[in-house]
Amino acid sequence: MKKSIQGALFLAFVLVAGNSVAQAQDGQKAYVYATYFVCAPDGESRADEIIRSSYKPHYDAAVEQGDILSWTWMQHYVGGYWRRALVIIAGDMSSLLDASGALGEIISEKTPEAGRAFSATCASHEDYIWETIPGLNNAAITDTRGAAGFSVYMQCDMNGEERADELVRKVFAPIYNKHVRDGGLTTWNWLKHNVGGDWRRLLIMGAADHKTLVNARAAILADMQDRKVERALKEMNTICSRHQDYMWDILEQVP
Repeated sequence: MKKSIQGALFLAFVLVAGNSVAQAQDGQKAYVYATYFVCAPDGESRADEIIRSSYKPHYDAAVEQGDILSWTWMQHYVGGYWRRALVIIAGDMSSLLDASGALGEIISEKTPEAGRAFSATCASHEDYIWETIPGLNNAAITDTRGAAGFSVYMQCDMNGEERADELVRKVFAPIYNKHVRDGGLTTWNWLKHNVGGDWRRLLIMGAADHKTLVNARAAILADMQDRKVERALKEMNTICSRHQDYMWDILEQVP
């Protein structure tokens, strides 16, 4: 989906999701391994059931044992061709990769038939690793996002990405934090690309439900009528000139 980010840019959710690693508060980096699945629509409910019955116990155990901080399973509500997303979060890259590999092996060994059935329904996927950016003064990325999420995946000029991050810290973060305090949003975050495809930045926002999220977006738009904010939006639009929006139903999130 090619369109200008102006106006719609910062109206969004995720992906994107404490034990052995301290809860990743602002200033403490966290890493997010997100797998975006393309699934056959007539088999998606079966895929969700496999996640709940066969995969969830192992992911829950990984959180309980401190191998990961959080995991989430999301369902497509509005957006592109990704139909489901599996997200795991850890406090460092080594823990993230170790946990991802170990969980894959456990699931393959313990529930091979479920794995084959899941792969038959969700036959292709894309992997990304995102990382948090300190200095936003927001809550931990592992905080509960509510039932509804909105993600904006952005393609950006790599030469201008640090400037984009600076604009988020200085101009946009206070607006989003205000709407979390006011109760319209449950949480929000700004993530940068570490490994994966063409999307370079990810803005995520959560709310109790989609209607609340839409209302929060409208209130944020009203707050962005200030001239200084409009100038920052125009600069951001120059740096990150293409994006893809998704709205998600969050089916599972632990903790």
